[in-house]
Amino acid sequence: MKPVRNDRLVGRSVARREDPRLLTGRGRFVDDIELPGMLHAQFVRSTVAHGRITAVDLSEVREVPGVLAAFTADDLVLGDIVAQLGRPLDEFVPTAMPVLAGDRVRFVGEPVAVVVARDPYTAEDGVEAAKVTYETLPPVTDEEQALAADAVLVHEQAARNTLVDVALFATEGIDEIFDEAACVVHVEARTGRQNALPLETRGAVAHWDDREDQLVLQTCTQVPHQVRTVAARCLRLDERAVRVIVPDMGGGFGLKCVVGREEIATAAAALRLRRPVKWIEDRKDALSASFLAREQHYTARAAFDADGRILGLDADIVCDMGAYSCYPFTAGIEPLMAAAELPGVYKVPAYRVRGRAITTNKAPTAPYRGVSRPQHVMVAERLMERAARELDLDPVEIRRRNVITEFPYTGVNNMTYDPGSYLESLDLCERTLKEAGWYERQAAARAAGRHIGIGYSCFSERTGYGSAAFAQRRMEVVPGFDLAEVRMDTSGAVTVTTGTMSHGQSHETTMAQIVADALGVDLARVKLHQGDTDRITYGWGTFASRSIAVGGSAVRLAAAKLGDKLRAIAAAEWGVDPDQTELDLGRVRRRDAPDTALTHRHLAETAYLKSHLLPKDIDPGLTASAVFDVSNDGTFSNATHGAVVELHEGTGQVEILGYVCVEDCGVAINPQVVEGQCRGGIAQGIAGALFEQVTYDAQGEPSATSFMDYKVPTAHEIPDITIRHLETPCAFTETGAKGAGEGGTIGAPAAVLNAVNDALRATGVELDNTPITPETVHRALTPSAPEQTP
Repeated sequence: MKPVRNDRLVGRSVARREDPRLLTGRGRFVDDIELPGMLHAQFVRSTVAHGRITAVDLSEVREVPGVLAAFTADDLVLGDIVAQLGRPLDEFVPTAMPVLAGDRVRFVGEPVAVVVARDPYTAEDGVEAAKVTYETLPPVTDEEQALAADAVLVHEQAARNTLVDVALFATEGIDEIFDEAACVVHVEARTGRQNALPLETRGAVAHWDDREDQLVLQTCTQVPHQVRTVAARCLRLDERAVRVIVPDMGGGFGLKCVVGREEIATAAAALRLRRPVKWIEDRKDALSASFLAREQHYTARAAFDADGRILGLDADIVCDMGAYSCYPFTAGIEPLMAAAELPGVYKVPAYRVRGRAITTNKAPTAPYRGVSRPQHVMVAERLMERAARELDLDPVEIRRRNVITEFPYTGVNNMTYDPGSYLESLDLCERTLKEAGWYERQAAARAAGRHIGIGYSCFSERTGYGSAAFAQRRMEVVPGFDLAEVRMDTSGAVTVTTGTMSHGQSHETTMAQIVADALGVDLARVKLHQGDTDRITYGWGTFASRSIAVGGSAVRLAAAKLGDKLRAIAAAEWGVDPDQTELDLGRVRRRDAPDTALTHRHLAETAYLKSHLLPKDIDPGLTASAVFDVSNDGTFSNATHGAVVELHEGTGQVEILGYVCVEDCGVAINPQVVEGQCRGGIAQGIAGALFEQVTYDAQGEPSATSFMDYKVPTAHEIPDITIRHLETPCAFTETGAKGAGEGGTIGAPAAVLNAVNDALRATGVELDNTPITPETVHRALTPSAPEQTP
């Protein structure tokens, strides 16, 4: 029963409830935690990319004043972290990731031993005293080396260093389609390896609670229950004996939605010493030895008819996943995502794709905001642009002829897309850029010899992945559902507990908006609890834009159940049927006599303090729980991005002059929060398009270990962003909301790259790789020097 309200909170940009605490320094992050007798840990890390460990000498480490302990893999005897797919060995090869490397290291920075000391500085001194001897092996540092017939193997069981090799789709007759097509265009694109770069690096504080007979691990993770599961397995404890708590978290972006090794080793040290132990990752380790993402290589072609309508799409995708599979998603996370979703928003009638994950001697890969979609959208959009040039069509018009317009639409990739505004967002984006005068300014600038380009990107963001969608990947661990509990205390205040995990998404505000509307209570009286594995049976955390679509739906269902119980108690007191009651602001009232009402406080006191007055069919207390899952392919947000760039001849710099985002995430619970997600995501997408990249030398040494080398855009490089909203409600989430967390990142690289190529049109040069460096742009803009005559 919906409450009677004229001031609904869902859909309003109410102020973020988190901000007063976080902006005044009253947030509590992992590094803020101080416990009596706490020790500090740091890790001895491999200095070679590939080698056998022949000796680990920690004797001098233990002699450093203030060092209390130092442990190797042999000392701790921990179980390995193993992620699995239910696929045959010719499609997927599992790899065991040891918590501490025992006999072999596979990337620079891999943890070999943990040092525990009285303070973090002494722990670092202890690390420097460690002596590790290696028998070095040739490192595998790129795709060509990895796939060579005589390749050195990173894992002996993985032939040609291939962990995943899957052909998901192959339309019959596709070769004939390409042979007979009026136009066939090709794109070969490579994208740079990136770091998700959350403001707060990883960290953990662990201690043993004798009273509860329980290991308590406080860590900044997006997936606390999965950390609990893995920690219990590695430490050989019952899950009941492990409690994971997440304090405030300064960003995650996917990097923290996998289980790391250092958190487990920190917990093991605390368990062994029976003392609290803290580990905080420094920025050098975060840049070079943490999980990375995005290094992908696409070889793609598309067939079009003479009118610019796509006939077929054929692609080969190779993703460099580094040294190990991440838990729980495995090395399949990037190639399987890209292969399944490459057709995107376009009506592709024929499709063939091969997706591979290779292993190299680099830090392993984890999901990063958008997970392959920034890359495969960039490739699809480059194909559209190239076809438009070949067929002499306007780049917006060729998209109009190919975007999905009738819903639900089942694509060649066997996905069913729920209703969206693909064409509408494209039209509105173009109109917004035209109304802002960018096309006229571009024409005038080009006449003056300046290089200004306009580029577009059309895409969908698959969100609300349920267990059915994840099961299609054949994961051994299948995320999807979410649990929620809503309870009211005797004062009428409400506490909400969910399995999602905020790391900057404003859940304390948006979840409270959903509950306040569902129950008819004041927003200030709703409190959210997340990130404690002892508070809720199981939760899958926050990733893949699932929190509001899935978690918010579970919260809405639980709140509705609690509302029904409030009405049932009131109905029993009045002696009427519950259907004759309705929720109002802070009370339940009678439909036939609106002035007759009982406050939530009155009803709560009855439920808890006067339960003898309740009918036998109503249990004491005011608690309700619910679970929500999605049984189909999920829901699809969509957007169109438009970028305006200028290329500067003297420096090769790419300046973004304007940026427009037209987004549709269904019902926006809080439009201001959605805009924040868009702007932050676009900034990260621009970073990948123009700045950020981790490279490796021939010995497997990473190039970027500080911000001197890892180029991050500042506010100066990020333009003002115009955001326009469309709304196509989702029909099967409880609030009509779709996900909004990753769309900004997904669309930005393609829009920027297409704008750069539009600016280069007069040169005849086309770029397909990111990041786009100033050197590359400078070479494209600078004519070759004339040959000297003798």
